[in-house]
Amino acid sequence: MKQKVIIIGSGFSSLAASCYLAKKGYEVIVLEKNKTIGGRARQLKKDGFIFDIGPTWYWMPDVFERFFNDFDKTPSDYYSLQKLNPAYKVYFGENDSISIADSLEKICEAFEKEEKGSSQKLKKFIAKAEDNYNIAIKDLVYRPGVSPLELVTPKTIKKLGYFLSTIRKDVRKEFNNQKLIQILEFPVLFLGAKPGDTPAFYNFMNYADFGLGTWHPENGMYSVIEGISSLSTELGVTFKTETNVEKIVVDNNKTSGVIANGKKIDADIVLSGADYHHSESLLDTKYRAYSESFWEKKTFAPSSLLFYVGFDKKIENVAHHTLFFDVDFEKHSEAIYDNPSWPEEPLFYASFPSKTDKNVAPDNCEAGIFLIPLAPGIEDNDEIRARYFDIIMNRFEQLTAQKVKNSVIFKESFCVKDFIKDYNSYKGNAYGMANTLLQTAFLRPKLKSKKVKNLYFTGQLTVPGPGVPPSLISGKLVTELIHQQKPI
Repeated sequence: MKQKVIIIGSGFSSLAASCYLAKKGYEVIVLEKNKTIGGRARQLKKDGFIFDIGPTWYWMPDVFERFFNDFDKTPSDYYSLQKLNPAYKVYFGENDSISIADSLEKICEAFEKEEKGSSQKLKKFIAKAEDNYNIAIKDLVYRPGVSPLELVTPKTIKKLGYFLSTIRKDVRKEFNNQKLIQILEFPVLFLGAKPGDTPAFYNFMNYADFGLGTWHPENGMYSVIEGISSLSTELGVTFKTETNVEKIVVDNNKTSGVIANGKKIDADIVLSGADYHHSESLLDTKYRAYSESFWEKKTFAPSSLLFYVGFDKKIENVAHHTLFFDVDFEKHSEAIYDNPSWPEEPLFYASFPSKTDKNVAPDNCEAGIFLIPLAPGIEDNDEIRARYFDIIMNRFEQLTAQKVKNSVIFKESFCVKDFIKDYNSYKGNAYGMANTLLQTAFLRPKLKSKKVKNLYFTGQLTVPGPGVPPSLISGKLVTELIHQQKPI
């Protein structure tokens, strides 16, 4: 008789786990509190426009390939990919921008224009980053974070200096030009921490950026969710939406299922892909492995203020992905990590998927997604959102030399309160827990409950960390742990 697994939530890690568990012969039921699956990677459709609510960057295509290959499939069986050129554009001021092209050779040319001699330095820097990538993404991140010994290999011993130094030191040791420094420190945002707090080993993100490139799935990132959910359905997984889990049931220190929408659903194993802090709140206090003070002391990745905007014309002088680094990065970082508050002069990011994908906006219109990284847990109301929309729109018009505010058909926003309401996110964080040195690998919250038998966790707050590719890996790791430990 098959063992029954209930998975709470339907984000990337939960969907990945559902596929792996079904393949290993478990009966799998995924419970999702919202109307549609996808967790933070849901979709907004309005007036002929389609927006990814959550992730918009498709990086590390090899991780997606490896996931689908585990089922003798490829991503192209489920969705189409296009490599972006430019990958993204960065504004530093009026008439002052750099475009990051689709090959390292072209990127080196752009660097050389900014700082003579930087192209050779960049090639060496990316070669080291590739070496770290091969160690990290092809090996280390596929370990379950059970023991510190997982990090000790002949290759990592040679890299000890990278763990003791930081991205900030590593970049600034080689480059002097402030614009190039900001471009090289930018990928750290995907790890949810400041460059000065992130181990230099994580420069492998620069290889993910410059070496592997930036891609776009046709119809947006939600097509990846649809692809993985199609695979899981093929494998026999059952999905139940609008099913809110209210309690994880424990009998004699062992889970026996959940209470959802007021009814008990029995299971041999419970796996939560929901926010880890929220997942433990579904347990009686004595069964929680981590206290409130534990969570309070942790460094969380940012929250975000997001705007989804329909424009009645095409937007000029922007790429599919466009970053606005025309203000002080350090001050904005301090407002996120050191003194949680609304930034006086926010950096922001804009995505215009309709630059690449004709399916996401009506003809001669543009779909725009704008994001300001924020400290989790800060005040959030409509008045503040409106003020910050004006701030970034004014800057956007000035930097890109065009008028756009009068072309807004509609705008929808999503911020701290929505992350809490829709995803039960701790303090409204958007990206989970930051990958600082003391929050890496075995130092992160565990995949397996320390106090409740047959209870497991997956996702951004556990191993290996924040981001879409790590979430897919997290789903695989927890499945292996479940299967190895043969639930009692």
